[in-house]
Amino acid sequence: MHREVTVTLALNEEFRFDLEHAQPMANEDARRWLDDEFTRLECEPLRASGKVLLADKVLTVAAAAARPLLSDPDWLAQFARATHAVLAKPIVRIDVPSMTISY
Repeated sequence: MHREVTVTLALNEEFRFDLEHAQPMANEDARRWLDDEFTRLECEPLRASGKVLLADKVLTVAAAAARPLLSDPDWLAQFARATHAVLAKPIVRIDVPSMTISY
């Protein structure tokens, strides 16, 4: 089964990572990695309640990472592996301008 994570920053700016040959990340490790990046990148919760859903965390980390980190192949690989592990979907499309995730 094909597995990939795609992050769109703008109309002509897309970052794609094919997970076909990537080592899977354990769910707990993925949650920890996203938590660490959420804190390191000084992300803010999307909801007024302050509750942060896993999908919200993926969106805000992708938005905060922007081109500098998404262009780094090692960081993108970790992000894609963590995203795949926590969302448990084979194809994940993250659209930063609209702040949406589709599967």
